[in-house]
Amino acid sequence: MKKIFLTLLIAIGFVSFRASAQVSINVNIGSQPLWGPVGYDHADYYYLPDVESYYYVPKKQFIYLDNGRWNFSASLPTRYSGYDLYNGYKVVINSRDAYHNFDNDRVRYAKYKKVKGQKVIKYSDDPRYYVVKGHPHGIPPGQAKKIDSRKNDGGKAKGHGGGKGNGKGKH
Repeated sequence: MKKIFLTLLIAIGFVSFRASAQVSINVNIGSQPLWGPVGYDHADYYYLPDVESYYYVPKKQFIYLDNGRWNFSASLPTRYSGYDLYNGYKVVINSRDAYHNFDNDRVRYAKYKKVKGQKVIKYSDDPRYYVVKGHPHGIPPGQAKKIDSRKNDGGKAKGHGGGKGNGKGKH
């Protein structure tokens, strides 16, 4: 009986030691939208200088001013319906309630308005990023694959969606 009790005590001690030795790493690659910029293993917010709005990655919602009030929505307002999320510049901001710093962000990142050519996750050759089969903004079902820039079409988007990504929808 003593041997069983001692063995059980050692096992409990070992399990609690392993649990306390684990390290927590905050990575949200899988939750970032395909139109998000590459190179970030974590992003809380994207600031979109062209439309002076934010995108909150964890809740997948846009944050924008409307008549002096902040709105939180799954899509951008209709006044930005022509905005192309894949081609517009995105600034990654990792701070709490980033939109509270809007007056500073608007001035600081104004130089990125109308800047094109930022590499997005959809066309990344980074093995951490994958296009999910059946994803509404990606490759059609049956053609899902890891995006490989050596095999892509140089940004022409043939067979890779090609939609304008106006911010409507869940992603």
